[in-house]
Amino acid sequence: MSEPRRVATHIAIGKKARLTDNEAGPSASPNGYVARMSEQLPDAPTTKPFDADAFAFNVARAMESGGKALAAFLKPRESGDINNRAPGEMGEVIKTFAEVAEYWLADAERAGDMQMRLGKSYLELWGQFSRRLAGAEEEPAITPAPKDKRFQDPEWKSNHFFDFILQLYLLTTKWANELVEDAEGLDPHTRKKAEFYVQVLTNAFAPSNFVLTNPEVLRETIASSGDNLFRGMRMLAEDIEAGGGTLKIRQSGGTFEIGKDLARTPGKVIFQNEVMQLIQYEPATEQVLRTPVLIVPPWINKYYILDLTPQKSMIKWLVEQGLTVFVISWINPDRSLGGKTFEDYMREGPLAAMDVIEKATGEMKVHAIGYCIGGTLLASTLAWLAEKRRVRTASATFMAAQVDFTHAGDLMVYIDESQLAALDRDMQQTGVLHGTRMAMAFNMLRSNDLIWPYVISNYLKGKEPSSFDLLFWNSDATRMPAANHSFYLRNCYLENRLSAGTMVLDNTRLDLSKIKTPIYNLATKDDHIAPAQSVLYGSQFFGGPVRFVLSGSGHIAGVVNPPASGKYQYWTNDRIDTETVDDWLKGATEHSGSWWPDWRAWIESLDAETAPARVPGESLPVLEDAPGSYVRMRI
Repeated sequence: MSEPRRVATHIAIGKKARLTDNEAGPSASPNGYVARMSEQLPDAPTTKPFDADAFAFNVARAMESGGKALAAFLKPRESGDINNRAPGEMGEVIKTFAEVAEYWLADAERAGDMQMRLGKSYLELWGQFSRRLAGAEEEPAITPAPKDKRFQDPEWKSNHFFDFILQLYLLTTKWANELVEDAEGLDPHTRKKAEFYVQVLTNAFAPSNFVLTNPEVLRETIASSGDNLFRGMRMLAEDIEAGGGTLKIRQSGGTFEIGKDLARTPGKVIFQNEVMQLIQYEPATEQVLRTPVLIVPPWINKYYILDLTPQKSMIKWLVEQGLTVFVISWINPDRSLGGKTFEDYMREGPLAAMDVIEKATGEMKVHAIGYCIGGTLLASTLAWLAEKRRVRTASATFMAAQVDFTHAGDLMVYIDESQLAALDRDMQQTGVLHGTRMAMAFNMLRSNDLIWPYVISNYLKGKEPSSFDLLFWNSDATRMPAANHSFYLRNCYLENRLSAGTMVLDNTRLDLSKIKTPIYNLATKDDHIAPAQSVLYGSQFFGGPVRFVLSGSGHIAGVVNPPASGKYQYWTNDRIDTETVDDWLKGATEHSGSWWPDWRAWIESLDAETAPARVPGESLPVLEDAPGSYVRMRI
């Protein structure tokens, strides 16, 4: 008999006994609930009787896949390809919570009151639970937020067991948050970290994340005789292996092929160096604006967020609007490029691209566009050019990009000297920051949207996620050179040197006030990465005219919002000296739909001269078809 079959047989025998013992038990008990559900499954995908033998065998197969997942996790750590930072990260959590605990434990009465509050709420919940079992009608002590998608299943309310578990969780979460909120004497950064860690931990321990305490998952498990657990563990092993030893949660199913399904706008790669390829797109009109467009995307993800499907492609829309479009496609660097600096990215990125565009079109100036961290690099480049008294831009557009980090977003929870020192040590060993780590850091900021729903659906329910181009792109992260990433985090987030005028690139001190180029500065209303407040405040550091525009939605959807979709809105207001976005909105005009046409009209108002359309390859040799080879490099 094979090992999985032998294990399955033993589990099946025990399972049959337990089900028999529990059939007469109270319906509020979890085992009794399992037995009852095995006989009647009104909401399950199938109503066939629960098969204990099949369940046991599937559990054994799930355990075998779980072993493969563990092996995939350990292998790169044993070989030294990944340095396991878990102890260091856990130390940061412990240190932060120790500061919170210090306030409460410094006073015995205060500590007693803290414990009394929790104990009292538990006793009241137990009394309510007992009365409900006796048939009394009782209002719940606490309910989840109306928009909390984790607890939408009716059984969270109708089943006494699940209702009790839910309220127990919500009361504990409320108490944990109050510990941080009410702790006096914490510095703002420590408080922000503590709030974040509480959120991460309470999200992780939600009852919806476990088989026996999630009614929907439990029904699925019984209905499929545990086949969902086997499928889920198999996907978990595959995702850890795909992440090179780090869990790379699959957020999109199906297969998207870059160049066929995404990044389809016709164009040619006309230049490449160690850090980027430059793509020139085929014209779609006979005449174009004389001044070409250069897009500097972020290097955290691939550039094709701006060239998804044809219906969502900003690049395609720009080409159809009569613009000559060039886009930088950053490389996915490996250890050999770990020494590439922020300065190297400036020289070999936008500066090199401007020189190539001049050769390709004869134009010395470009309309430059920088997105997210690409916008921070573009602003640094413009300040460097201003110091050198070189005029290479007719305008500059920043999309959800920060130049001042006083009001930086949620990523600040990761930024302090101790955390950056630990990150530097890790990156020195590998030469790069692995893309899955950065992706996980972003996902942790919105774990109830970007982590746990997929954990439940993928690994507990065993369901392959549906195909979604945006989420496919989101998982297509890139590595980052250690030298570049360390410089960026320290000079921008930690020390805020760019807006202060103390950042130095190429032995040149950067001064944003010397940038006289007209600027279109786009913020998005619900952005947690580059908050609108941060972008608005940053507008005040430039020395030339600034048009600040606020788009609806967030960091991605607020930028990638094609006019044909008819979604969201944007606001305009000529004033940029208001203290807050709310104050700015009071004097703003709201416009329905996409901000793209407003931007197109703005650049034409600066320079409306046209020229015959340029075809890639006319002045420089073509290296390969777009989207090129750099964008296809996977982790």
